[in-house]
Amino acid sequence: MKNIENTIIKSNMEIFEYIRNNLKKEDYLYTNQIGFGGDNSLKIDIIFENIFIKNLKKFGNIFSEECGFLDFQKEFTFVIDPLDGSNNFFSNLPYYGTSVGVKKGEETIAGFVANLASGVLIYKIFNEDIKYFCLNSKKELKQNLNSNSKVAVFERGYKYPNICKVLNDKNIKFRILGATALSLANAKDYDFVLFAGDLRVFDLEAALFISSGLYIYKDENLVFISKYKDKFHYFKENIKDFWV
Repeated sequence: MKNIENTIIKSNMEIFEYIRNNLKKEDYLYTNQIGFGGDNSLKIDIIFENIFIKNLKKFGNIFSEECGFLDFQKEFTFVIDPLDGSNNFFSNLPYYGTSVGVKKGEETIAGFVANLASGVLIYKIFNEDIKYFCLNSKKELKQNLNSNSKVAVFERGYKYPNICKVLNDKNIKFRILGATALSLANAKDYDFVLFAGDLRVFDLEAALFISSGLYIYKDENLVFISKYKDKFHYFKENIKDFWV
């Protein structure tokens, strides 16, 4: 597993360096190629995906948002979103990254989510503590838990004005940040993270594993994560109020 860990870190460093030193104007162009996830792929999506494939195919199968499933007859499978928050990237908004979940058979055993704007990779392997790695300095980071969060995150909130009104009526401050895996993986930094809509494995696999120590509610079209037990139970008991 250590080789896989090092290779995923190396892949994210390679992508980070590409953004800093090799990014080209044409990388922002749409390819008019509809990826497996159903979106029109940017050229940069394909570039990042190819970096992961190149480095990880010797260890396992690839299941990526752009190319779908590549079967290399391996025990491990990597579930990849090569560019989480691609619209943010396209618009030069500094909140986008990568997501890699690691499965052994049907069991998820690790998750890696990188914020390419800040250069910080958050990851968890097995039941070990969450770790942070700086892609710029190439060193492990120590991060302190924010125990007094002031805002929540509601990803895809723009599609659910009724839920936004409920949150506003309850005086809950929230943000729509535009990179689902990043927000879910870092849920411990917020009051809570709410995601509504199509639950795609590429958005969830790594992030939910990283946040598995928190309180998580998940159904067919919604995920709610909080570090606060009381807020989790309130949401679970009153979930119907959020669908008025």
